[in-house]
Amino acid sequence: MPKSSPSLTMGDKLTQPSGPKGIKSWPACEQPREKLLAKGVGALSDAEVLAIFIRTGVAGKTALDLAREMLTDVGSLRGLLNLPREEVCRYKGIGQTKYVQFQAGLELGRRYLLEKIDRVDLITSSQLCRDYLMMCLRDKPHESFYALYLDSKHRIIHHHELFRGTIDKASVPIREVVVEALKYNAAAMIVAHNHPSGVAEPSQADKSLTESLSIALQMVGIKLLDHMVVGDSEVISLAEMGVLR
Repeated sequence: MPKSSPSLTMGDKLTQPSGPKGIKSWPACEQPREKLLAKGVGALSDAEVLAIFIRTGVAGKTALDLAREMLTDVGSLRGLLNLPREEVCRYKGIGQTKYVQFQAGLELGRRYLLEKIDRVDLITSSQLCRDYLMMCLRDKPHESFYALYLDSKHRIIHHHELFRGTIDKASVPIREVVVEALKYNAAAMIVAHNHPSGVAEPSQADKSLTESLSIALQMVGIKLLDHMVVGDSEVISLAEMGVLR
């Protein structure tokens, strides 16, 4: 009489008998979740962080195997998290639920940074401002003109995308920027836009727009503190370049 197969746990069902063992069978120091708890999140590789979001594997692959496969295919964590939903979901075991979790993780990072800069002087905390704008704008496929409306202590009152498309003096209605600033009773503003090419170097059109916008805002008692241009790896301040005086 043939022997009956041993019962399988939920974790065992995630792998084939001849495939890799599930993550739970690994030494605790090698399991991403336990490693995070013991050593902190900084000790984890990109694949290990991603595996925590993925949580479960598929037949023959652990969650960490899936994470490594995706990162190898795309080339970077940033590239992976910016893929369209349909491209993420083409991986076996990665459905809409996990895609939503990835996007929620990104949004948590944005909101965390926003809370950090929400009640601070953005002039004395310029690096925080740069970090936030980088996270908001760097990976947009189109040019986006973003506005931060500030009170008299240079703390954020409101922020949003004002325009999208080609950013220059002709395409950004300066009157509308002034109207929005007045609507929020702003004492000062910081504006920013991204260069989808990845090169942050401001163009002559960027400089011309900055000068015109500064003059228009001054006429209604609002100071333009900076215009930042976001590239792939840096944020350039037109105020630091001397365009704003």
